[in-house]
Amino acid sequence: MINRVVLVGRITKDPELKMTQSNIAVVRFTLAVNRQFADQSGERQADFITCVAWRKQAETLAKYINKGALLGVEGRIQTGQYETETGTRYTTEVICDTIQFLESKTDTISRKETDEVDDDLQDDFYETSKKIASTDDLPF
Repeated sequence: MINRVVLVGRITKDPELKMTQSNIAVVRFTLAVNRQFADQSGERQADFITCVAWRKQAETLAKYINKGALLGVEGRIQTGQYETETGTRYTTEVICDTIQFLESKTDTISRKETDEVDDDLQDDFYETSKKIASTDDLPF
């Protein structure tokens, strides 16, 4: 049987390192992975996939990665269940065997700075240039 998963996506929030009762490091995070197609309105959709990293990998992830970082994850799907007051809950998550950081720290910082453009700088010229840059029918 084969149970292998390969994902490339952006982490949705800063990873939070936790320790188990037996002092093993663990990080549970969500990866936003874009779908290859657009919906009927033309907008791209994404899947939000829960991933789990353990031990040294979890420590490294918590130390060096911030929200929005591009990651490559290879692992396996694991399902589980637990009981709550409202009934049985089912879980599906990717247990990470390897995690690759797909952009440098400077790429992440510069992307954040670009995303946080001051509202005073967003004039008509900026909006027009943004629309032109995003059109798919450019002649070149």
